[in-house]
Amino acid sequence: MAFAKSVWRLLVAIKDGLMLALLLLFFGSLYAALSARPAAPQLREGALLIEMKSAVVEELQKTDLQSVLTGNVGDPELRERDVIRALRGAATDEKIKAVAIDMSKFGGAGFVHAVEIGDAMDVVRKAKKPVLVYGTMLGDRGLLIASHASEIWIDPLGGAYVEGLGGQNLYFAKLLERLKISAHVFRVGTYKDFVEPYIRDSMSDPSRAARKALLDTIFAQWRENVLKARPKAQVDKVVADPVGWFKASGGDAAKASLAAGLVDKIGTRAQWGDAIAKIAGEDKSGDEVPAPGSFAHTTLAAWLAGHPDKKDGRVIGVVTVAGEITDGKAGPGSAGGERIAKLIDAASTKKLAALVVRVDSPGGSVTGSEAIRAAILRQKARGVPVVISMANVAASGGYWVSTSGAKIFAQPGTITGSIGIFAVIPSFERALEGWGVKGDGVRTGPLAGQPDVLTGLTPEIEQILQANIESGYGRFVGLVAASRKKTPEEVDRIAQGRVWDGGTAHQIGLVDGFGGLDAALADAAGRAGIKDGAWHAVWLGDEVGPVDQILRQFGAQDNEAGDDDAADWVGMVTQRQRARLASAVVGAQRLMAVRGAQAYCLECEVGASRAGPTGQTRSWMMVLARWLAL
Repeated sequence: MAFAKSVWRLLVAIKDGLMLALLLLFFGSLYAALSARPAAPQLREGALLIEMKSAVVEELQKTDLQSVLTGNVGDPELRERDVIRALRGAATDEKIKAVAIDMSKFGGAGFVHAVEIGDAMDVVRKAKKPVLVYGTMLGDRGLLIASHASEIWIDPLGGAYVEGLGGQNLYFAKLLERLKISAHVFRVGTYKDFVEPYIRDSMSDPSRAARKALLDTIFAQWRENVLKARPKAQVDKVVADPVGWFKASGGDAAKASLAAGLVDKIGTRAQWGDAIAKIAGEDKSGDEVPAPGSFAHTTLAAWLAGHPDKKDGRVIGVVTVAGEITDGKAGPGSAGGERIAKLIDAASTKKLAALVVRVDSPGGSVTGSEAIRAAILRQKARGVPVVISMANVAASGGYWVSTSGAKIFAQPGTITGSIGIFAVIPSFERALEGWGVKGDGVRTGPLAGQPDVLTGLTPEIEQILQANIESGYGRFVGLVAASRKKTPEEVDRIAQGRVWDGGTAHQIGLVDGFGGLDAALADAAGRAGIKDGAWHAVWLGDEVGPVDQILRQFGAQDNEAGDDDAADWVGMVTQRQRARLASAVVGAQRLMAVRGAQAYCLECEVGASRAGPTGQTRSWMMVLARWLAL
């Protein structure tokens, strides 16, 4: 027994020693990284290399230690404004001979982002500098960006295709009835169809008509943009007869893409790199033998570091409202109302000349949206001009926030509107009764203990909740009416939860003009009485601390080590299948994430950069489903 205890103490001591050594190693590495001076950016003569390995987004998500330790970190996202600044800069940078864009693992982009990146690529080409894109599987958004290149290379095992917009939603009404779960829906707006999956088994006629009009318009803009950049592309043929187009090349996706003029050349990444090397020069950065397909280049990160934004002149603040709007401190990468409101209030110390609110959000919490709007109004009360810049999506709560601006800029492909409010509360009294569980008790009034998701909602609380939602809708319509100088009746006719494309929104008066972030900044400067060039933009809350930089680096390294997704046609299908299954789970989770009044747009996922809501939501439905399966 004594021997066993001695062995146990030895094992514990070894374990403690190893843990101490690991902790010392970790904190030593962390200290070294924090105290080390950043290396000078490697600005080489050659090509500007932009690797689009993940999604192009409006705002980078924050990286946390837990995600890194669990390996739950994807490829590093690209911020749209960084890509555009580098592309425009490459047009006049004497060291840059060409632009190479690697889209072999492209993670997606919002429609407006894709259009704006394509426009920036056109600037490079007008400067007589070639832009060469390499892809494996290029869908609609990838093809929209790539179509603006001088040459599109596709992997022999890959291809380009025209997917089109739309698809099918899941409707849970019959499942909820089978599980005896009651979905209590409170809403205002004929077209506010976010709640339809929980009360119907199919799409309503108003929702179908509105969604079809939106998708047809956005797809027409996509088609026009692609054909303007590549007039010989047989887009209509691919859309009309995809099976015939595919089989005509023997089922070879790469050859089919080439035959339809969607791409220019078929080749490996090494062959693509060799073609760039003939323009930009060979890679002579190291002593070792260069890898096949290497070429002289400057990375996107190095170019940005070597060409920092100017800091002279007066300050125009830019606050980003990106992702689902929530009440708390979520983000960056999602729009926590409390966090963004604090950023705006804290900007008072920066002596802002003007404020631009960049919105890329399908909405979310009404109270979170109002917290952001109220903070913007506090800046306006100090005499700070406020201008709104809409990106891919600015609808529901995103439009609620936008009512605070003196002028609203959007793009024709921006998705906006969806002026409506809803709330969904599930209750489980029927499901519990089936298991022999029933509620009983006494109350001093019909509101006592309500709303009760376990024993059901009383008629009185249901009427009060509906009245509250109607009041919130009236407030929303009133905000829009005051902002757009319309009567509430006029706004109500174009509201009702309906979603509009940016072009139509301009016609009906929901936005003031077309333009990107640059147009909004210039307008804000003019309102502040600042001459051209006498200002610079400061993104509020955009500072990335050294710890976050280290975590991003560790996460990127871990992801590269485990990046084994197939990149051919079948691999694309399986990745889409995983995304579809994840979307189904999210749809179920949304019902059970009991929240307050919501101004959220379901259709807006068409234009979004990221699919689905940010963060994780605990789901009573999933818990109940597991319990019933026992």
